[in-house]
Amino acid sequence: MICSLILGRKGSVGFPGKNTHFINGKPLSWYPMNAASKCMRISNHFISTDDEDLAKIGMELGFSHIVRPTELATSSALGDDAYKHGFDQICKELGKKPELLVLLFCNAPTVTPEMINKGIEILESNPEADSAVTVSKYNMFSPSRARRLDNSGYLKPYIPFEKYDSSSSINCDRDSQGDVWFADVAVSVVRAKNLEDLDGGLLPQKWMGKKIMPIYNVAGLDIDYEWQLGQVKWWLDEHGR
Repeated sequence: MICSLILGRKGSVGFPGKNTHFINGKPLSWYPMNAASKCMRISNHFISTDDEDLAKIGMELGFSHIVRPTELATSSALGDDAYKHGFDQICKELGKKPELLVLLFCNAPTVTPEMINKGIEILESNPEADSAVTVSKYNMFSPSRARRLDNSGYLKPYIPFEKYDSSSSINCDRDSQGDVWFADVAVSVVRAKNLEDLDGGLLPQKWMGKKIMPIYNVAGLDIDYEWQLGQVKWWLDEHGR
């Protein structure tokens, strides 16, 4: 049995109302839920939220509402814990444990049914893998380019260069470090054991487990700020959505 579980909450500091913001004629959250609803391999769909408007959008697409507890709907609450709560509620409601879960976010619309199906196929053909997740190539955001402020207000390498392999070639070319793949969290297809033992997973997204395989995406992202809407519109237009 395969279930989908999407997270969304009412409050947002960076972009208030982002999950219900209309783009290309639909609320942002409609896109990931619609993608999941078109996957015939998924037998049950769930939305974990404290927002009645989001719950309504989900229920119109066949998603059952899991009431997200107040303590898991704050700006400091972790997706790990909200997914774990949702997983536990799914097991109680269905009376059994799903084999795989398709994990989504209401503010991450850059996913297609084909990507979800690809993730399911990857796990079915690779029994040792813990998860398959969408990744996008962002070489311009290589760790070698990241900076932090020191105590004097000067910019310093976020990761000290001596921490890099001695054979690494670091220069101003964005591709000099090789391809840099970011988990864009558009979709994570995971085994149930990942959510049963969150502490066994890699940071920062422990729900992915340790053996993580890629589902290739282009320009995937989750929306945190209004200025990201242009990228999302480009993506949606490119995929005819």
